[in-house]
Amino acid sequence: METWDAITSRRNVRSFEDRPIPDDALARILEAGWRSPSSRNEQRWDLVVVTERERLQALSKVWRSAGHIGTSAATVALCAPDRPDSDGSIHYDLGQQTMLMLLAAADLGIGSGHASVGDQDLAREILGLPSDHLCAWLVAFGYPADRPLTPVRRPSRRPFDDVVHREAW
Repeated sequence: METWDAITSRRNVRSFEDRPIPDDALARILEAGWRSPSSRNEQRWDLVVVTERERLQALSKVWRSAGHIGTSAATVALCAPDRPDSDGSIHYDLGQQTMLMLLAAADLGIGSGHASVGDQDLAREILGLPSDHLCAWLVAFGYPADRPLTPVRRPSRRPFDDVVHREAW
């Protein structure tokens, strides 16, 4: 798939087929996250990939809207140090990392859907995180159950000219 096709085909997927992601495809998604840029190249994040069904189902309990985590083929937990971030750059770094993994997945025809984490203690227990780290986000991956990824012709978006301002607001 071309980059533009991956961008226009990517959508949030919450219903997955019951089939695994090949190891080489999962490795590519994880490498996209690993290659992600970070503020001052600090690379303060870690990734925990989960494919074990029982653990995925347990992870789906860390947030009220994370049921899709339990049915994914794989979920990646984006983890970061649990300490104040003076400039907020870790959030930007994790966003970049997430988007690169989402695009890598879309390029392979693999769907994705993110989830927040409300119960940090449960996430730490399931993932075996050190006490000085938190699970910032979860990203589920799998083959879409409803329809394959294809370019979305009419995305549900605010009008382009209402969003894009040139030179000034």
